[in-house]
Amino acid sequence: MRTRDLAQAALLVAIAMILRTLTPPLVLGMKPDVTLAMMFIILIIKRDIKLGFLVALSTGLFTALTTTFPGGQVANIVDKLLTFIIVYNLIPVITKFASKRIAAGITTAVGTIISGSLFLTIASLLVSLPAPFVVLFTTVVLPAAVINTVTAVVLFSVVNFAMDIEYNQAENKAV
Repeated sequence: MRTRDLAQAALLVAIAMILRTLTPPLVLGMKPDVTLAMMFIILIIKRDIKLGFLVALSTGLFTALTTTFPGGQVANIVDKLLTFIIVYNLIPVITKFASKRIAAGITTAVGTIISGSLFLTIASLLVSLPAPFVVLFTTVVLPAAVINTVTAVVLFSVVNFAMDIEYNQAENKAV
């Protein structure tokens, strides 16, 4: 893992946290987790398991600090790490059949559903849910998956473009 990759990932996680704070709640004060979309984008672009673990851990910690879900701190950390493990192993399969931009959308849709399911399951084991699992899944997780998917496709294009510019500038300096 290069220092440049770590710095870029940290910047992208910070941007995701800012977007998270600006995102309005959907139901019962719960918000779509834009940090997930950014985590998946970083995993697709960088394909580094150590960096991915650090991004998942930092994303989990930051979302735990800012959660509005009662008792959602532990659930956020555990859900991000488990989601990272699952999605990291799905990405090569998805990118084999789709462009990276399409893969970002598919990965985010699937990953958000996995993450939301894990979060609700873990939270239900630790504290009581404010509504039945199915209600929360259909009113929060599924809309969040749609919002995150659109966000990921747009953000992926921006991030990938910025990375290409940086790569080309570094290549020109080397010449």
